[in-house]
Amino acid sequence: MNTIKNIGLVAHDNRKEDLRQWVEYNWAKLHHHELFCTGTTGKMIEKALKKRSSMPLQITKLKSGPLGGDQQLGAMIAEGKIDILIFFWDPMQPQPHDVDVKALLRITTLYNIPTATNRSTADFMIDSIHFQQDYKPIVVDYSTYINRKIQTA
Repeated sequence: MNTIKNIGLVAHDNRKEDLRQWVEYNWAKLHHHELFCTGTTGKMIEKALKKRSSMPLQITKLKSGPLGGDQQLGAMIAEGKIDILIFFWDPMQPQPHDVDVKALLRITTLYNIPTATNRSTADFMIDSIHFQQDYKPIVVDYSTYINRKIQTA
């Protein structure tokens, strides 16, 4: 994980406003990094930040979450292309793509990617000394676990 981070940003509908406010508040810390957003979230953030700053903004917009954006982010994490995930999810609202949401959170755990699912955790993460410097997360080698499981089957 380099000094310039690739940051995934996702928010469910009822949490998009929270994420927009968080991004605007933390713009000075985020604008040096590359942002990867699911579709609707990316459009919202891009619109909000165009009003805020004339500085060029690097936002890559993926598909909307229900149309595969969560899975795209998961694939990017597995490929080592996302360093941090900020995912403001709504625990009170069932999502039509709950399986994708669970898979995305599982893959962040599997690859030891720092993940914030609420504003407090995102605040702690962005203020961490690790956010400003190179950091190499330790990734568990699950191949021995998989090989052991195959041998017992």
